Amino acid sequence: MNHIKRLLSVALLMFALVPAMKAEDFSAKEVVLEHIKDSHEWHVTDYGEGKSLVIPLPVIVNSSTGWHVFCSSEFEHHADANGLRQGPYGLAIATEGDNAGKIVENGEPVLDLSITKTVAVMFINVAILLCCILFSARWYKNRKASDNAPGGFVGFVEMLVMYVVDDIIKPGVGKGYEKYTPYLLTCFFFIFTCNVMGLIPFPPGSGNVTGNIAVTFFLALCTFLIVQFSGNKHYWKDIFWPDVPSWLKAPIPIIPVIEFVGIFTKPFALMIRLFANMMAGHAIAVAITCIIFLVAAQTVAVQLSMSALSVIMSIFMMCLECLVCFIQAMVFTMLSAVFIGLARVEPEHE
Repeated sequence: MNHIKRLLSVALLMFALVPAMKAEDFSAKEVVLEHIKDSHEWHVTDYGEGKSLVIPLPVIVNSSTGWHVFCSSEFEHHADANGLRQGPYGLAIATEGDNAGKIVENGEPVLDLSITKTVAVMFINVAILLCCILFSARWYKNRKASDNAPGGFVGFVEMLVMYVVDDIIKPGVGKGYEKYTPYLLTCFFFIFTCNVMGLIPFPPGSGNVTGNIAVTFFLALCTFLIVQFSGNKHYWKDIFWPDVPSWLKAPIPIIPVIEFVGIFTKPFALMIRLFANMMAGHAIAVAITCIIFLVAAQTVAVQLSMSALSVIMSIFMMCLECLVCFIQAMVFTMLSAVFIGLARVEPEHE
């Protein structure tokens, strides 16, 4: 009974924080898209009448007048009649059309190397990850192998490292796995940290790093390059001249073409799997929370019941997302290890 009372209290508090509005004034689509997309500023929350708490970020662009470095706060907060948020040096942020969210000059995109929200959150995540790993490594500096196992946070990190190495990397890569352990451990902990930090709804969290296809593309590209450079003679022979009937290899190389395409479909699957799962999870969690705002103009009974339902579903989704954070990091690491192992497999001798 106490849990039900607490849940209703949370629902009432969330409803009380909703400003007076008409249902048609709220767009769940815009809220969801704002959360999952990248931007040149870090939007924290709205307050008052049309006011927003925003963290400005550095803008680094190359336009027709050269390189420019300035703060994103120099762009206008509201768009003009052309859907442009005007800024300095003849630049603007497009809010509509094909270039929405991009910095443009005379309607055309410019070379943009800005520190966007995703990049800023990624830097923060990397700093947190380095602190955690270095803090754990420091514990072992003045200790011997015969000492008692660590506890607390250091013990948790050691448990994760041993699990990934013994149950994922070693079986996947096989003999000589030690050479690939640093990269695969880095992938696991980087993805896991970014996923967990993405669940925090306020800075330094709230970033959708692994839900950004550019990030997952780079991770998949790293795995792709390592796999190709690790491939032995047997790996390349199985691609260009596999052990299948000759009519499947010449004059029309059906199987070699399929195997060659498979070189690129494997990292593509890595990229899409991580990107789609994390983006969908964030979108669903935010969409469920939006139920509270969508019923703001309804009767009190509808408001309380739907708000309570939204809180219950949000808690359920957050618990599920915590599990997904670990699973997606594990799956990416496992598949990368398997792909590397397949590239180094030796032929069976009868």
